[in-house]
Amino acid sequence: MRVTWRAVLKAPAVAAVAAAVVLGPGLSAVAEPAPRGIAPEADVAHHGRVSLREERIEVQLRTGNRGPSPLADATVRLRFSVPLAAWSRLPPGCLRSGGSTVLCGTGPLRVAAEARRTALGLGFKGRPAEVVVRVDTVWNGGASDRNPQNDTHEVLVLSTGDAYAF
Repeated sequence: MRVTWRAVLKAPAVAAVAAAVVLGPGLSAVAEPAPRGIAPEADVAHHGRVSLREERIEVQLRTGNRGPSPLADATVRLRFSVPLAAWSRLPPGCLRSGGSTVLCGTGPLRVAAEARRTALGLGFKGRPAEVVVRVDTVWNGGASDRNPQNDTHEVLVLSTGDAYAF
């Protein structure tokens, strides 16, 4: 088979055939989408700070994607060991799920891009001396995650106003 470069540049199908001939069987220079039924792979990671003063907790959350596939959206769950006050306001994209759980959508997560930020200021019923905060991914668009340890955290927060990192 004789292929001239002028023909290769004009015909994408011929370019794919030429690449297959040059690279050999089973190899391709053309990126192919994942076959149907195979989930993309993405590594969602949550990090942040949390502080508690009297009956109010402040959470600064950063959610990123270490790839290799981008995600259209993900949902992070924050569970608190103490029931939330009814007057707690949530930022856009977040909703309550029961008396002590908040779910927040992250929006699109590109690979290795700047982390999406979520800030929460919530109140509790009463003035707890300590609160356990559990952070994890509930939904990641069906992607497989080979490292789920970096998107699951449990933090004991004392009512001192100090910030605890996770």
